[in-house]
Formats: sequence, structure tokens, C-alpha cells
Amino acid sequence: MVIKPPVRPERITKFLKPYVLKMHFTNKYVDAQVVHSPTATVAAAASSQEKVLREVMENKRDVAAAAKIGKILGERLLLKEIPAVSVSLKREQKYHGKVKAVIDSLRDSGVKLL
Repeated sequence: MVIKPPVRPERITKFLKPYVLKMHFTNKYVDAQVVHSPTATVAAAASSQEKVLREVMENKRDVAAAAKIGKILGERLLLKEIPAVSVSLKREQKYHGKVKAVIDSLRDSGVKLL
């Protein structure tokens, strides 16, 4: 059963930050995705679990892997013509280590952060 997100009036969605970056780190992999919040759909995603990246990357969980995931996600966002995203950090995430690597490489690839 699929529950559709609520439809918000245009005057409200106009002032929301529509694209939000969300990151998830495990002991084995790094995941990052950009969610379009008014429609609750994933606009773009990158993960070190992808088959193409598993063959290329030797370590899939360190800071270098997080930087590569951020760069790939930035390229995918620019291909879909999404110029800016806002960052949503969880309470335990600090701007340090893997989180910093993803955000900095996303910024270096040409995506603006709100």
C-alpha cells in the first residue's frame, strides 16, 4: 500500500527549501541522497553499494569514499539541473570527517548549499 504525501498549496511550497541532502553512514557503506521535500521523492542518490562503484573503489567506507560519493552526487544533480540543495544533518552528525567530505565535494562539483 502506497501512501501519497499531502498536497501543499503553492504559496507554502514556494518558500520551502525544496531539495534536502540526507546522508547515511554504516560500518560498510556510505549513502547520500537528495530528496524533493514537497513531493517526498528522491531526486538523486549515490551510494558506495552501487555495482559500478564497488569494482572501482577499494575501500567503501572511509573519508575518500565519502568524497567520491559527494562528487558523483553533485554530477548527477547538475545533470538533472538542480543547482542548489539544503543540508539536513541528524543530531549526532557533526561537520567533521565523512560528513565534511561529502558536503565539501558536493560544493566543489558546483552545487550551491543553502
